[in-house]
Amino acid sequence: MTPSALSPQQPPSRRIAEELRRRIESGELRSGDKLPSERVLAEEYGSARNTAREAIRLLAEQGLVTAKHGKGVFVREPQRLFRFGSDRYSIKNRETGLTPFRLEAQRQGKVARIDVPSIAREKPPADVAERLNVPADEESVVHRENHYYADDEPVQIVSTYLRWDEARDTLLMQAKTGKDGIYGRLEDLGHVMTRVRDEISARMPTPAEARTLNLLPGVPVLEVLHTSLDQEGVPFEVSRYVHRADRTGLLYELPVEK
Repeated sequence: MTPSALSPQQPPSRRIAEELRRRIESGELRSGDKLPSERVLAEEYGSARNTAREAIRLLAEQGLVTAKHGKGVFVREPQRLFRFGSDRYSIKNRETGLTPFRLEAQRQGKVARIDVPSIAREKPPADVAERLNVPADEESVVHRENHYYADDEPVQIVSTYLRWDEARDTLLMQAKTGKDGIYGRLEDLGHVMTRVRDEISARMPTPAEARTLNLLPGVPVLEVLHTSLDQEGVPFEVSRYVHRADRTGLLYELPVEK
């Protein structure tokens, strides 16, 4: 497709962005290649430099290019998705000695980091109170917030809620909870995970989530509201996973009920 063949119905900046996107997806522009300058793009497409600049901004929002200060704009290297599903809670994975996130990061050759910015007794959000069967108008839960990074790039936010009357005075109130993490400590309390319920939705991030995940404008998040149920069918932990959608995929293999 030549510049003159681009659809005239689209705004000029979007037409230029679509043509550059085609060149990237076809391999004509490869990972690490430097894009033509704004001046060159403006001349090539018969547009103003501001129009070319807006086209590059659109590509950056789509995660296709990145600007390097003083060097120019380059085609980004394709990013593998972090894939999470029901197997993240399996005994097989736990036997590796790694948390699900650290195991997935290792598979991709990345260095995992998990920060725990807060552990606090709180009133639970209404949806958490309903699933955990605790009062929403009392400080009935412990809220553990974790931020997950791969090679120092933020990937996900996890807010875990546990019953206060169970978590108080235990390692669940500490950043480091010991062998097998929080599920090991919850097993010590008699809760063996036998079933999970994941409710998945897509949405735009809150301003705080966008800052924490360092999201470009227009990038959505995947939210997974996870409930763990024990051997008695009792819900004992609820976690809200907020994944950046440009880095995360969800993979589930489930038996077909008869």
